[in-house]
Amino acid sequence: MARIICIDFGLKRCGVAVTDPLKIIATGLTVVPPKELISFLKNYSKTEEIELILIGLPVNLDGSDTHATAPSKNAFENLQKAFPAIPIKQIDERFSSKLASRAMREMGMKKSQRMKKENTDLIAATMMLQEFLDQ
Repeated sequence: MARIICIDFGLKRCGVAVTDPLKIIATGLTVVPPKELISFLKNYSKTEEIELILIGLPVNLDGSDTHATAPSKNAFENLQKAFPAIPIKQIDERFSSKLASRAMREMGMKKSQRMKKENTDLIAATMMLQEFLDQ
């Protein structure tokens, strides 16, 4: 059964989350540098079928672009070129990092773990994907 992938795209790191084969639960998969994202996904797709790729689109509260919007749109276009047979959608990622930080505190994660930006990116991707599944 095919899976859905969600990417919390960042200029330094990309959090990657994936669904279970039944597309019920989102799980954090890994964090990769943006330059390695496509090669990582190509390798992943050799062993797992991907039905859909979601990539977060960072925008301000008023819907205007942030400093990270253009790189995210560029990554979206590169994904479309690299995976022409897989639908790729952009999803709103407003508040994803803040919600991830809050979730880490509520889970009782130690401050040293919460300070690792990789954890925030991974949890943000997972939360975006779970929200997509829940809709």
